[in-house]
Amino acid sequence: MARAVSPRRKAAFTALAWAIGIVIFFPILWTILTSFKSEGDAIASPPKFLFFHWTLENYVTVQARSDYFRHFWNSVVISGGSTILALVIAIPAAWAMAFVPGPRTKDVLMWMLSTKMMPAVGVLVPIYLLFRDLGLLDTRSGLVVVLALMNLPIVVWMLYTYFKEIPGEILEAARMDGAGLKAEILYVLTPMAVPGIASTLLLNIILAWNEAFWTLNLTAAKAAPLTAFIASYSSPEGLFYAKLSAASTLAIAPILILGWFSQKQLVRGLTFGAVK
Repeated sequence: MARAVSPRRKAAFTALAWAIGIVIFFPILWTILTSFKSEGDAIASPPKFLFFHWTLENYVTVQARSDYFRHFWNSVVISGGSTILALVIAIPAAWAMAFVPGPRTKDVLMWMLSTKMMPAVGVLVPIYLLFRDLGLLDTRSGLVVVLALMNLPIVVWMLYTYFKEIPGEILEAARMDGAGLKAEILYVLTPMAVPGIASTLLLNIILAWNEAFWTLNLTAAKAAPLTAFIASYSSPEGLFYAKLSAASTLAIAPILILGWFSQKQLVRGLTFGAVK
């Protein structure tokens, strides 16, 4: 029998969880508050937390200087496209590794994961030259491909973990009923793994949305997403902290809202298969 947790211990854990949550969220809160300050209040010492002159001037200036909605649409297309492409490749790969494993399957998985440990700058030059020769520089399609491939090891690993929790006997029964490979993956495996696939999809969107290295090096203007939109507020004249905070708030707001509304699905997917 599970031992009951005392009210005092429960309260302590709750307070600790709130404290950790506040520490994690504070930089985001500070960025949002700074976006409503004047440049003078943004660099004031000691810092002004709530008692300052609130203004929307930074948001007006940011929108007048840059086309926010163009950058926003680029981020939507790039993150969504790269996620769909990664799933199209990863689902069959994870199925093969989970249900038709070979003697080197674990080695292949470890090798795929090890590629994420390589510094991205180490392959920047060859990828840049390849994109230049193929005409993919400053294009959304080019970023879709490179971000899908960069996040593919994580997507395959997550889907492989979820698929391993599904009994193989169910797929064998589908084969005995005449299901082919396509039907097995699309109509049997995928519906059973919807929580895991959904959490993988959400995580990949977040990773692609927040990607800055590749977007800054492979785009200039036409395909620039919101990460490039933020970087444009760093200039040789110095940092304009209030305007930079306003640009950052506009960039992170969509993904924060998405995370807030999908948190139950994300947690459900991340714990998929943990309890049988």
